[in-house]
This record gives sequence, C-alpha cells and structure tokens, in this order.
Amino acid sequence: MSNQNDRSIKNSIPKLKIIDISLRMCVIPLSIASLCVTITNNEDNIDYGSIHFSNFMALKYMVSIGAIAAVYALVVAISNWMTFFLHKPWLFFISDQVMAYMMVTSGAAGAEMLYLAYKGDQEVSWSEACTTYPMFCTKLKLALFLHFIAVFGFLILALISAFRAFSIFDPPLLNDIDDDLNT
Repeated sequence: MSNQNDRSIKNSIPKLKIIDISLRMCVIPLSIASLCVTITNNEDNIDYGSIHFSNFMALKYMVSIGAIAAVYALVVAISNWMTFFLHKPWLFFISDQVMAYMMVTSGAAGAEMLYLAYKGDQEVSWSEACTTYPMFCTKLKLALFLHFIAVFGFLILALISAFRAFSIFDPPLLNDIDDDLNT
C-alpha cells in the first residue's frame, strides 16, 4: 500500500509542475494589469483638485508588491526548469508563503483604501470621495479585482509548494502515534 502511495505522489508531481508553471504564468499578467490600472488611475475635479494613486501609501504598497510578485512569478517559473532548484522544495515553499502573505496584505490595504473612499471616516474628518472622484473609484475596483485574482493564484501556488515540500516525508506510522498517546 505504501509503495502504491509513493508512486501516486511521484506521478502527481510532474502534473503539479505543469499546473505550477501555468498558474505562475497566469498571475504575471494579472499582477501587471492590476499594477498598470492602479498607476494610471487619476482624476481631476474642478472643486477639489486632482487625485492620483501616489497620494495614497496603501496604493503605493499594492503597486510595489504587485511588481515584486510579477517578477518573482517569472523568476520561479523559469527556475522550475533548472535541475538545481528542483531539489530545493523548501526554498519554493518559504518564498511562495512569503509572497502569498505579501499579496494578501497589499490587497487588504487597497481594499481598505477603497472602503474609505466609499464610506469615509467621520472620526478623523475624512469624508467619502467616490461621489467626487467616481472614475478613480471605478478603476480602483478593477485594480483590486485583478489583484485579488492574482492573490488567489498565489494562495494556490503556496499550497502546491507546501505539498511538494512535505510530500518528501513519510507520514507518521499509526504505531508511533499510539505509543505517543499511551505515554
């Protein structure tokens, strides 16, 4: 039974490699598209002046992480074909985890920015801005939508790299677990 499990895991790894590389190649244009929509997002208002993504630290952070994510995904997709890196699943596991968490935090910062643009915050005298700058908010929604699709891709990649890293270990034996519970 164990040998059959070992073979099925080893047979699934090449399939995972194809899924991994395909998913990495999908998150690259999503990250770049989100980045481009955010960078070009600006709007002028006669009464209140102009607004640009660079006025907001949360959007600068989202753009920075999106750029890092696109480059990271490309580098890892290329390095997946190099035999030197194939024997280092922990490298991909740790870096995929870090990248996924950074994408989540940058998306959360952008989502909070959008929430405040729609709802405002009366306690700090920040009124809602989307009635004054409707195109800015619409483009920000599109950028966040693209960003969160990329986030979902990076979360799946983190799961794949975790499977690769931990599948090299044998599962614990039931006898060992029973002995640990009895002592």
